[in-house]
Amino acid sequence: MKLLDNKIYLASKSPRRRELLRQIGVEFELLMLRNDASRGGPDVSEIELPGESPAVYVARVAGEKAAFAFNVVQMRRMPPRPVLAADTTVTIDGEILGKPADPDEAARMLERLSGRTHQVLTSVAVHHTNMAEQFTQVSQVRFATLSAASIKAYCASAEPYDKAGGYGIQGLAALFVEHIEGSHSGIMGLPLYETAKLLRQAGVPLP
Repeated sequence: MKLLDNKIYLASKSPRRRELLRQIGVEFELLMLRNDASRGGPDVSEIELPGESPAVYVARVAGEKAAFAFNVVQMRRMPPRPVLAADTTVTIDGEILGKPADPDEAARMLERLSGRTHQVLTSVAVHHTNMAEQFTQVSQVRFATLSAASIKAYCASAEPYDKAGGYGIQGLAALFVEHIEGSHSGIMGLPLYETAKLLRQAGVPLP
């Protein structure tokens, strides 16, 4: 299907996802979902459901974000464009590690990841007229053994607190990573190969 202006709506607050879309030449308009519980609660709940596996969780949240944002576009009679939403989670031993609330929680997460391999899952959902497609990309990340001093210094920075698992591979935490198997951009929050495939299906012109 041919798009009116080749733009998409991005239903994400993540600055990293914006950077990655710009990297592949995708123009977008932000469509911000509410996540402030003090103002009536979030538009899409990110609370893990009982018995929900990390893969099911991340796919559910991304899919619900895309569906909600697409409904907003329709209700507001906004120009019809594809809507992209994504969600990223870090998991180890089958447990989801969310965004740490404070330095102590961030340090506990990093201590757990130290010297071990964990998984980063990013699910990408694209909704458009007569289309709702989704893909979840899984990467394996092995951390070196981290010293207490390294963990303390990292937790004193601003990096851990808006990121699943308490670290960002595009920042200082790149020094912790011994090996990855999968998608570097997926670990950042948007696997570009899979995202491009979905956007092409929605009519976005990409090489």
